[in-house]
Amino acid sequence: MSIVTLFLKKIAYYYRFLNINKVPFDMTNIREVLAANLKKYRQARGWSQAKLAEKTGTSAQYIGVLEIQGKYPSSEMIHKIAGALGIEPTELFYKEIDLETAKINTQKAVIEDIKEAVNQFLTDFFVEKVQNLDKKAGEKGD
Repeated sequence: MSIVTLFLKKIAYYYRFLNINKVPFDMTNIREVLAANLKKYRQARGWSQAKLAEKTGTSAQYIGVLEIQGKYPSSEMIHKIAGALGIEPTELFYKEIDLETAKINTQKAVIEDIKEAVNQFLTDFFVEKVQNLDKKAGEKGD
């Protein structure tokens, strides 16, 4: 596959993200996001920390520590918590940001990736042209 084809495929791939409606996963501070979502979903059910602890087989103190970003739970505990709350485990890790901010952030990332791809394409293109010129010059000198 040529570099041009790869370049065009990459642009097409990123173009699809310019019009997305789903808020992307945000890893800026995973403990902060987990803590906020845990508390949000627990309170949405009207549960105390003790009630969630009872449903997950842990202590209210442990749930409290999770909600103040003091610890990161094991994957097993994440599944227990999500199951008790009736949600998918991944829902505990989505940061709520407004859709416009999400689109802007995505577009900025896409633009940077496209710039990088264009720079790489141009570099590869000119290196190939210079190598061809050197090769032709070497053939004429023989």
